[in-house]
Amino acid sequence: MNATREKILDVSLELFSQRGYSAVSIRDICKCVGIKESSVYYHFENKQNIFDVLLGRFSETAKGMMLQLENSLTDGQNSFSDGINTVSDCFFEQYLMNDFCNKVMRIMFIEQFNNENARKLYQHWLMDEPLNFQRNIFSALMSAGIITNCDSEYLAVKYYAPIYFYAQKWLFNGELTEEEKTGIEFELQVEYTQDTTDVLNGTPSHTDA
Repeated sequence: MNATREKILDVSLELFSQRGYSAVSIRDICKCVGIKESSVYYHFENKQNIFDVLLGRFSETAKGMMLQLENSLTDGQNSFSDGINTVSDCFFEQYLMNDFCNKVMRIMFIEQFNNENARKLYQHWLMDEPLNFQRNIFSALMSAGIITNCDSEYLAVKYYAPIYFYAQKWLFNGELTEEEKTGIEFELQVEYTQDTTDVLNGTPSHTDA
């Protein structure tokens, strides 16, 4: 792993997440890294290439996280409630609370109106994939007879809505202190646990037609 290349990526990630991709120049990156522009172009074709590498790493991290979530729920040694708790821990700590992921999501949030690739990735990893994952969970639970038949889309939105709300709050406000992260994670855990209890007790009444 090339140390200079990684330093360029780290500094670019920091600057992009603070100012937005469009407001950062190659010169800004060079100044913070302490190198000449020619050194950046030795490792990357241009600024867009740097951005694409960061987005690619984020996508790989997100894919790994989703696979881990699926494995947590299909592990025969876990009860459903234990599996859900593992899922929530993984999602919060390794995705939303992860420093790298949080910064890339902030960049995508800022740039989604200017960059089509950023918009698509933002839509995919912060909306489509989480909702699809939740929807599949509830559909499987209905098929297994663990919960009564109801609208899996409704349950997925109910579960994910508070998580998405707090994600937006983080992205608006930038970096959070460890105390703020702990407080938000606790609130979300309470919400997630209550929703899980409601589902197992048959509380949701939004049934399929």
